[in-house]
Parts: sequence; structure tokens; C-alpha cells
Amino acid sequence: MSTTRQVNFGQYNPKLCWVGDKQKICYDSEEDAEDAARLSEYQHGLPPHSLHAYKCDMGDHWHIANKKKKV
Repeated sequence: MSTTRQVNFGQYNPKLCWVGDKQKICYDSEEDAEDAARLSEYQHGLPPHSLHAYKCDMGDHWHIANKKKKV
């Protein structure tokens, strides 16, 4: 499981990173990000594989987004 999670008094406080004008959750690996994407899709009733993992340009971590990043 991801080592970026911090738990304080029963609250989940993920590591965050600025992407544009928003803060996004950081994931240690592509696998962790893809797992989080599948869980979010299920929890929010989204179609399968509508969220995707991508590597952050600013650090050695991953984020999830609803569009694939253009190469």
C-alpha cells in the first residue's frame, strides 16, 4: 500500500501536489493510482476505466485524471 498516507486522529490526510490551479492526491506507484481510480469509479457510479493514472511532471509520483494525458 502507499506510503504517502498520513493518519491523524482517525482522519485520512493524503500527500497532495499542485497540478495547475488544483491540488491532487499523490500516489507512490502507477498501480496504487489505478487501484484508486477503479475504487473512485465504483463509489461515484462512473463507467469502468473513465479515470486514468498519469506520472506527475513535478515529482516521482502519480495522479489520477478523467482524461488521458497527451504525449
